[in-house]
Formats: sequence, structure tokens, C-alpha cells
Amino acid sequence: MEHPRKSLWTWFSLALTLVFAAFYLNVANAALIKKSAADEATGKRCVACHTELTPGINAEWKKSAHFGAKVDCYDCHRAKEGEPDAFKHNRAWIRIIVSPQNCAVCHEKEVAQQQRSHHAKAGLILASLDNLMGEVIGGPAAVNGGCRQCHGANVEMGDNGKPTALTWPNTGIGRLNPDGSRGSCSACHARHRFSAAQARGPDNCGKCHVGPDHPQKEVYEESKHGILYKAFEKEMNLESKRWVVGKDYTAAPTCATCHMSATREQAVTHDVGERISWTLRPPISSKINLIRLENGDEFDEPDGKALPKIGDEMKGSKVKSILTWDQRRDKMKDVCSACHTSRQVDGHYKQFDDVVDLYNDKFAKPLAAAMSELVKSGYITAAPFDEAIEWTWWEIWHHEGRRARHGASMSGPDYTWWNGIYVVAQNTYFKWIPQMREAVRRKDGNEKFADALLEKYFKPIDGHDWYFNGLSKEAIEKVRKGYEERYGKGSLK
Repeated sequence: MEHPRKSLWTWFSLALTLVFAAFYLNVANAALIKKSAADEATGKRCVACHTELTPGINAEWKKSAHFGAKVDCYDCHRAKEGEPDAFKHNRAWIRIIVSPQNCAVCHEKEVAQQQRSHHAKAGLILASLDNLMGEVIGGPAAVNGGCRQCHGANVEMGDNGKPTALTWPNTGIGRLNPDGSRGSCSACHARHRFSAAQARGPDNCGKCHVGPDHPQKEVYEESKHGILYKAFEKEMNLESKRWVVGKDYTAAPTCATCHMSATREQAVTHDVGERISWTLRPPISSKINLIRLENGDEFDEPDGKALPKIGDEMKGSKVKSILTWDQRRDKMKDVCSACHTSRQVDGHYKQFDDVVDLYNDKFAKPLAAAMSELVKSGYITAAPFDEAIEWTWWEIWHHEGRRARHGASMSGPDYTWWNGIYVVAQNTYFKWIPQMREAVRRKDGNEKFADALLEKYFKPIDGHDWYFNGLSKEAIEKVRKGYEERYGKGSLK
């Protein structure tokens, strides 16, 4: 048995250690911002004024960790004369836009992870088909009020040092800031409370990850994970400092759990693509390897393409590290293992991979190849969206194809089938093929080229056999028998 005095001394030593640790941490955090007496005075003036002018902002700030750490308005908004987004306000140079570069004064590691991530690159959409459709077919106002509020936009500055009304407000995840940084921390950590608990909830991601082409929020809500979260939200311990899945909470995962948050083996990451092994965005999916560079950037490389070596020159820098698709998947499996056995996890990935392979091999690859031949042979133009068949192909891969793939990835059965592969099939057989035949007939007066495309790209695939040869008698009789057992003789017409 331990001697009482020894036990008392142990507790005293521990307490003393914690006191000194807290003291040094406070000193270190204070040193990051480097406040002068003048800065302190300016900060107090900001608070005093905004308590009256914007009481809601002030009240939210007082509930934040920033308030507890004595980080005030001026600490985040102060600027230097001559900076592109600086203007004079009540005797102080400040900026409206608080960028990741400003947040990095205290949150250096988090910002470094964020700056290399997919989120930070979301604003680079000018060369995409999405942006072309929005700008030209929709209109700039729709892009400013829609696309750019999620993706982010290039914030333009007026002569007065304030952002223009056309480009501000904007908290897009990939916002292009005047100081050269990309993104907006407040896209996830809403101002001015900057709550970790709020950022951990699925509603946070639902601002952008919803809708016909990327319905992750809806898929999550129909999955067992989303159902459990809704039922046991009060048990999620969202305010926890550590928030380690399997330790601090067990009820359900959120988007943040799987893509960002700590596990028993992994630290928190603000690099949201680190645990993703498939890309589900393009017309044809591929597994992806992650190449990280010495300059802090990173990019995905499709599996099957030769990987570089550490130290190789790439994209104006050198390769620092490589995370293969299966290593990325292992990171996600580690999250799953907090609640599931390896058999459960491996089974999920088997089913997920099979759906992606089905979409790729049966629909996306033959359709993409046929579209390419139609353009090459002059049956349709190379310009996108000027013919109905191009809209149909767009929706097959960009809408229902993505829904099917995302549904399978997150265990959303309705999105995998009825909102996914079912609509892919329907639009392939009864919109795309008739439109393809019409495009060929319009030029040639017959459908021989259309028949040749189907023969070349579709007929060799077993899954299309029913289209060419009809449903088998055995399959029809099986359905008929089931119908008649349930609904009576003659019920299948």
C-alpha cells in the first residue's frame, strides 16, 4: 500500500505541474499574437463600440474560446497600412476579411492542412463545366448567389480597401483572398463563436453537400449513421475537447468523424480528402493516390498511373510523401473500427466498390466512349450543352451517377438505387440511346452508325443483354409467380 505522505506529494506535484503547464501555455498563446499596450487599448475600443453597434456579434464572441483566451476583434481584424484589404477605421488599420493566413498566427498546423486540401481548391472552378453552365446558361447573378457561396470566389477590393458588393459577403470554402490564401475558416466554424461543436455536426456540411449532384447530407440522413445521430444527438458529447470516436462518444459518426476528427490512432486533420480512396466526382471514377509536395501543396493521382519517387520534381516543387489509395482507405477503416469489426468494414467496402465498378463499366465507360466518337465523327458538336444528348449525358454522370456512388459510399440504399443506378439506366436506355439515334439519323438519314456504336460499346457487356435480347422467360415467370402469390392471378399485366 502506498504511503499517505507519498500519495499526497504525488498529487501536489501533479497539481503544480498542471499550474505551470497552464501558465506556460497562456504565455505561449499570448506571444503568438504579440499585443502591445496600444493594441490592447484598440481592442477594448472595438469591443466597447461593437457592444452597442452589433450586440449579436459581441454576444457570440463572448461565448467563444477566443473570448476565454483574450483574443478580441482587433487581434483578428487588424491590418497594416498598404495591405490590399486594409482601411482606416476609428484611428486603426483593419480588414474586413479574416483569412486563413490570419488564423494561422495561432492555428498554424490546422491552416497548413486546410491550405493543401480539396476544400481550399474549391474556388478554382473557372475552367469547369459547372462554371460554364452557371455563367453562360444560367447567369452571373446565379453564380454569385449560388455556386460561389459554397465554392468561394475571388474577392475583389474597392479603392477604399473594402471588398466589393459583387464579391462580398462570401464564406465559400475555397474563397480566394486578397492576401493570397485560399478558403474561409468561417465556412465551417461560423462567426463569431467559431464553435468546434457546431463544426462537428452534419448540418454544418449540409450548407454545400446537398442537392442533385452531391447529396451527401441527404444520403447521411437516410443511412443508419444519420438515424442514430438524430436519435442520440444529446449523447454525442460535441463540446468535448478531444472528441475521439469510441472514447468520447459512441452513438454515431458525423461527417467530421469520418473525414476529419480524431480516432484512437489518428489525430484531427483539416485535410478532408486524406481518408478518401475513390474520386466520385468525374464521369468515370478511379481510385486515387495522394502526392504531397515540399511547398505544402498536394494533388491526387489516379491509380494505375506510375507513381513518382520521393524527391522527384513535380508542379514546381518536390515530392515529399505519397499516400496510396489503400493507405487512405486504411485511414478511413481505422475510423470505422471504433464501432465495427473488420468483417463489417470489409463487407461495406466490397459492396461500395461493386457499385462504383458497375456504374463505371456498364454505363460510364461505354457512354463516354460513344460520346467521344459522336463528336469525332461530326454527329454532335464539340461545344458542350448545345444539344439535348449532351445534357442527358451530363445528368447521367453529374447527377444520378454521383448520387449512386455517394449513396453506396455512405450506406444510403435509396440514393444508391432509386435516385441513382435506376435513373442512370432509365436515362441511358430511354433518353440517351434515342437521342443518339436521332443525332445519327439527322446527319446520315439512317441509324447504321448508331447500331455500330451500340454493337461496339454496349453489346459485349453482359448487363446490357436484356436490352438487345429482351428479358428471359425465366425472369418474367419468376416475377409473375411472385406477383400472383401476393396480389392474385393475372395481377401482372
